[in-house]
Amino acid sequence: MGNIASYVLVMLVGAAVTLVANRPARTISLRIGYTAQPDVRKVHKKVTPYGGGAAMLVGFCVALVVATTVPVLRTVITSSHEMMGVLLATGVIFVVGVLDDFREMSAPAKVAGQFLAASVLYFSGATMYQLKLPFAGFVVLGPSILPVITAVWVFALSNAVNLIDGLDGLAGGIVAIASGTLCVYGLRLEDLGLLPVTNVGPLIAALTCGICLGFLRDNFHPAKLFMGDAGALMLGLLMSASTMVIGGRTPPASGVTFFFFAPLLIPVFILGVPLIDAVWAFVRRTVSGQGFHTPDKNHIHHRLMRLGHGHRRTVIILWLWTALLCGFVLFPMFEPGINVFIPFGVAILLIGLLTWFSPLRNRLVGRHEAPDPVEERLQQ
Repeated sequence: MGNIASYVLVMLVGAAVTLVANRPARTISLRIGYTAQPDVRKVHKKVTPYGGGAAMLVGFCVALVVATTVPVLRTVITSSHEMMGVLLATGVIFVVGVLDDFREMSAPAKVAGQFLAASVLYFSGATMYQLKLPFAGFVVLGPSILPVITAVWVFALSNAVNLIDGLDGLAGGIVAIASGTLCVYGLRLEDLGLLPVTNVGPLIAALTCGICLGFLRDNFHPAKLFMGDAGALMLGLLMSASTMVIGGRTPPASGVTFFFFAPLLIPVFILGVPLIDAVWAFVRRTVSGQGFHTPDKNHIHHRLMRLGHGHRRTVIILWLWTALLCGFVLFPMFEPGINVFIPFGVAILLIGLLTWFSPLRNRLVGRHEAPDPVEERLQQ
């Protein structure tokens, strides 16, 4: 991991540029009416500008330009067309998010925009090549199925990040922790000779981590700036690209850690909080007959707040959950001897999540709590 200084450099550049860009983004957003209006389904109580996504996009582009001046990273960027494809796909999904922020798009139109961005990734080569399934071996992905898997992957991670973006600093902090973990993971694979040093995944992850850190200063409660769908979808796409080019290219001979049995389980862990929330949202809304994109106040962060946690405490709790899940990915990379404990740790985490966030428990707790006035208005 001798090249880690280069990745830290571009991460810090992305953070600094995003931090500086936050103020003009906020000013311009207020001037053009690009703002989030409070309503009964939202936690914030005042009009807040959306320009955080634009600030992060600026930070990403500037940091990428700086990366081209670093010899090690220039080789990564110029070795293929993948980084250019990631940049173009980021621009596509950012535009889709801006349109949705200004004027709420229909679900089919929004999904079509996400699939368009995924197609850019596929044609540039920034996608997975194979799947390694536990006890089933490697499955090489052919040209007939690969576009579909790429699109589904982008759709899943983009919407997972978008759904968790319900509290100040929540999505930005979770993606910062997850992408930082993925960067270290990818660099460790390179150090072990299991990924080529020209793999773009660690660079994408480092850039993503940096822009999230720069955005958090103005997004932590009480937030002065929101990322909007433009920022959330963009972060989801960047995470999907980095996980595909790392997890979908691990060679068959690897067997150093538990996660090599199925490398694409990595994003399921490091993005465990938003992915679990997305799955529960899909099930909950399907059972109730609602559309998947219908907003509600039953996400994990809403449940934590109803348990009595404040805004900041809820965010920090979910950051800590993400950090814990990321620890399950990183520790075996450096201490292979703890692999045997991974399944037990996963079981404990699942039991904890089911205990604290299951609908049954919330109904039992709700019998002894005062009714939520927001939910009463929704029911009326």
